[in-house]
Amino acid sequence: MKALKKLMDKARPAFEPGGKLHAFRSVYDGMDTFLFTPRETSRSGVHIHDSMDSKRTMIIVILALIPCFIFGMYNTGYQHWLAAGATEFPFWEMTLYGFLAVLPTLVVAYAVGLGIEFVVAQWRKEEIQEGFLVTGILIPMICPVETPLWMIAVATAFSVIFVKEVFGGTGYNIFNVALVTRAFLFFAYPAQMSGDKVFVASGQMLGLGDKVDGLTCATPLGQIATSGATNAAELTSALTTATGEPLSLWQMFLGLIPGSFGETSTLFILVGAVILLLTGIASWRIILSVFAGGAVMALIANCFATPTYPASFLSVGQQLCLGGFAFAAVFMAPDPVTSCRTNTGKYIYGFLVGVVAIIIRTYNNGYPEGAMLSVLLMNALAPLIDYCVVEANIRRRLARTKTSAE
Repeated sequence: MKALKKLMDKARPAFEPGGKLHAFRSVYDGMDTFLFTPRETSRSGVHIHDSMDSKRTMIIVILALIPCFIFGMYNTGYQHWLAAGATEFPFWEMTLYGFLAVLPTLVVAYAVGLGIEFVVAQWRKEEIQEGFLVTGILIPMICPVETPLWMIAVATAFSVIFVKEVFGGTGYNIFNVALVTRAFLFFAYPAQMSGDKVFVASGQMLGLGDKVDGLTCATPLGQIATSGATNAAELTSALTTATGEPLSLWQMFLGLIPGSFGETSTLFILVGAVILLLTGIASWRIILSVFAGGAVMALIANCFATPTYPASFLSVGQQLCLGGFAFAAVFMAPDPVTSCRTNTGKYIYGFLVGVVAIIIRTYNNGYPEGAMLSVLLMNALAPLIDYCVVEANIRRRLARTKTSAE
């Protein structure tokens, strides 16, 4: 690392104003601060510093995502092997297959997103923002593995430009950039982003796997939407694995089911949650409130279950484990930029995210998932929630002041 640091320091003059490569100064600064902690300090004023800058925060979030990412690699291969009718399931081959399946999407997301950020940073003569380090890995994890690469590129470019950069860059965006990417794909290309075929990889990867034609493998929520179940027993029998076996709550929790690449395993999502909470990166108030809101709404829906809405027959555990609910609760809703800032507001915000997610999922048969839209809706309402909390606090203090004066 010392040799690399010397090399970076030696190259620095070429990237300074007047140097031969000054047009790429933002790129150099981005690489330098990514590899090494900046030594610059404020020359005036009073500031409190610690070792946890934005890049280190983003790196910890990525580390928290790694368990879900690795499981997604294995599950992608596992679902492909099941769809191909395999009788043997080699762990390393399936995991490598899943990595190769998601790698192009990962590369495209980072290339497009970081490319835009490099250009904007150089244009503004600013340092490259580090927010896309997390966004770039989130995008492949919340999208179906068979999403065409050109769609990923278009949606990523749209989100980075119109959701982030036009508002000023990292820290100024109103909505979660990765979720807007997913929403853009869903509403702009609904035919390619829904159905049974997009959630399971069907081709060969460097000779691994089999090319499967006519592949259909519905997600559990997709099965529910088309089940026509009139009671809980019929719904339970409608939930099956790719081999036609009944789908247990443990399998839902573990995540060996079709779905978006990184969203299926509640177990590994909770492992990521532990990392975020122990390091103080994510707000436990928001995470806890999202699960509480989802549980309360799921219980209410189950108490008033009706055949018109088959998802209302799901138990609380099933609602919390299926789809992208847990992933949204841990990695999307607590986004410090787009969520509430006040402690009371965090409870309200998180609870409403959980409630609205279950409402959309349960009472909209045409859209069997609600976590994405729920978080985006509450992103829009977060400033209002904080405003109301602050105003209520001011009124309480004024009332106490008047009482004391009297």
